[in-house]
Amino acid sequence: MVDHPAVEVEGLYVSYGSTPVLQGVSLTVPAGGGVCVTGENGIGKSTLLRCVSSLQEPDEGVIRVFGGTPGATPEFWRAVVTTVEPPTWYPGLTVREHAELVCRAHGQDPEEAGIDEALERFGLAGHADAIPPQLSSGQKQRLTLAIGLIRPSSLLILDEPEQRLDPEGREEVAALLAAYVADGGSLLMASHDDKFAAASGAEVTTMESLA
Repeated sequence: MVDHPAVEVEGLYVSYGSTPVLQGVSLTVPAGGGVCVTGENGIGKSTLLRCVSSLQEPDEGVIRVFGGTPGATPEFWRAVVTTVEPPTWYPGLTVREHAELVCRAHGQDPEEAGIDEALERFGLAGHADAIPPQLSSGQKQRLTLAIGLIRPSSLLILDEPEQRLDPEGREEVAALLAAYVADGGSLLMASHDDKFAAASGAEVTTMESLA
């Protein structure tokens, strides 16, 4: 995978009905690098991430993730973590059991994956035996990020990961993302918080500059 950029987007066009959302958008995320896209609501940030995550088909354009077609192979889903879509919580499974399930699905031993440390880091240790629907919106956001970061991956695609986090939580998540990139991971995210984006180690760009 390191022979290719993490993400290559060329000439992306997306419309909803007669309303254009993305017009000729091009973007490159180098392998082992981070890019954060900023801009107002409705400008197309989430649509761009949905297309890169293979959750939406563009009208025109080319998207490559590590040189391949997004979503086309099991390798894509092993390599990529995306939080563009809200997660599906399994009825009856606790917070800890969700984390254990994801670890097992990716060939990790839950005991060795550091689940307790991850829950502690994200302020969820006291909620390990709760079921996710009982959590606040901010706690659900932290759980989504904790699970995404605990499993092995090569690319994170995150849609406003700072949402619903307090200032201390934003600092903690930004530091974790910076460490992820420093360890060789790649990051594509959208954010409204320039300070958070800069602290994550990502190069900040605007949607307007991508067209």
